[in-house]
Amino acid sequence: MPRRAPQIARTLPALRRATDGLRARKATIGMVPTMGALHDGHISLVRLAQRRCDKVVVSIFVNPTQFAPTEDFGAYPRTWKSDLAKLTEAGADLVWNPDAKVMYPEGFATRIVTEGPATAGLEDRFRPHFFGGVATVVGKLFTQVRPDMAFFGEKDFQQLKVVTRMARDLDLGVKVIGATTVRERDGLAMSSRNVYLSPDDRATAPVLYKAMKETAKRLKAGDDVASALAGGAAMIADAGFVLDYFEARHAETLAPVASMKDGPVRLLVAAKLGKTRLIDNIGV
Repeated sequence: MPRRAPQIARTLPALRRATDGLRARKATIGMVPTMGALHDGHISLVRLAQRRCDKVVVSIFVNPTQFAPTEDFGAYPRTWKSDLAKLTEAGADLVWNPDAKVMYPEGFATRIVTEGPATAGLEDRFRPHFFGGVATVVGKLFTQVRPDMAFFGEKDFQQLKVVTRMARDLDLGVKVIGATTVRERDGLAMSSRNVYLSPDDRATAPVLYKAMKETAKRLKAGDDVASALAGGAAMIADAGFVLDYFEARHAETLAPVASMKDGPVRLLVAAKLGKTRLIDNIGV
């Protein structure tokens, strides 16, 4: 028997009616915020939300405020029919799919300013506009949907820390849950932007994960942080990437670490391969 498609809301009154309906029997609500172009990583978040909550809301909104003018907002993949089919198959209850005029109506003039993990010198060094845009849209999504829990993948690790801090600092009443990165068989972290990779670049892309694993192995064996990172960075550069950063940071604060004793340690990387910028991270 085919599954029933999730309810779809595109206006705030429709969203409020739908979420009130989900809550009518004291149901807990889990939320998976996305920009669409859904893949197995997103669906794993939906399934995790189903295990933790009674009802699941998935938002699909390509957020213009987190893209710089030089970035790929116009070209970002939009795959509504495929996304809806995947969410139907997964059994999501509600899809919140506003357009930009609903999220940012005429005269919109409020932004969330982020500090702490948003100023760690990782993504913010290369995309200074990014976390203000993320925090503002996620703050709006949380107040619109009012979920009990929200689920994010660990691939965007700094983003996860920023959103967790924001929800706590602003008393938004939502528990942010991070989920392990879902990977392709060859280790490449699943990402909507992987569709940009040429066949040759796609074959090279798993080197990022291999370099992180090799670096983690060296750190666990007692190598000092600087030399282990230098070895991993050389692997990445030799494969043809242009490296933005490859760093060892404290897994909670994102502060730089000088040794494994400063841990728990997280390795974080961002690099360009052809025209595609990839990010990834692992725990050590």
